[in-house]
Amino acid sequence: MTEEPATAESEPETPSTEAAQLNILVTGGSGTSGVAVARALHQAGHRVFTVGSDQARIEAAAQEAGDGVTGLVCDLAALAEVRQLRTDVGATGGDGKTTTINGVIHLVGGWRGAKGIADQTDEDWDFLERGAITTLRNVSRVFYDDVAASRRGRFAMVSSTAVDKPAAATANYVAAKAAAEAWTMAMADGFRRAADNNPGADAGTGPAAVVLVVKALVDDAMRRSHPERSFPGATDVEDLARAVVGLFEAPADQLNGTRLRLADQRARD
Repeated sequence: MTEEPATAESEPETPSTEAAQLNILVTGGSGTSGVAVARALHQAGHRVFTVGSDQARIEAAAQEAGDGVTGLVCDLAALAEVRQLRTDVGATGGDGKTTTINGVIHLVGGWRGAKGIADQTDEDWDFLERGAITTLRNVSRVFYDDVAASRRGRFAMVSSTAVDKPAAATANYVAAKAAAEAWTMAMADGFRRAADNNPGADAGTGPAAVVLVVKALVDDAMRRSHPERSFPGATDVEDLARAVVGLFEAPADQLNGTRLRLADQRARD
């Protein structure tokens, strides 16, 4: 596993026609980060499916992200529902064609904290395990082969700088995030092994699994609600969105198995 500074601020090359036609799944799409990511991908020319657990919220998020973004409901912690999600997405192709997902941006998360080790609760762990680990395992297992087969396949999750320096008060949270990162790096190994078995393939094409590292996420509504705060080290959701779009434009061999650090970049004014 390698860690690279994010380069979201650089001007990306104009995406190829192929890149502009990718089908991308955004999981955890109801929140502000999901809306920002779905919107940016849609504006970059991709076909976007955004997924949430609540019908009204995900429909509103899809509408906010842009005309043509498809909102879908799924309990990502239930493997059978994720398998049905893949079937439902596949059926959107029309004319007997199957829509195949090329990329997954996993934004499902959640946070729980305590005072120290002794008061880390099972209830908090169950919540974090379900949100941070189980959903990621389910989505990645169901869509792995589709992403692996794509010339620009991408799988990305958002993690935390807290993993770099675990604290007693956030032991449950950090353990869950670390497990999710480990699973994502295992996916990267799978992609790498497949590439090694196909020596004739262009090193810049193929799938990549990536971890995007933030300290916290911030948006305009949070700034308006707390004008007294400066949110030091936080990553704006629009900057996260730009970084996600860039994943589909960068060479796979430079991305696969990396932790791209977005934290500590200056948030938007």
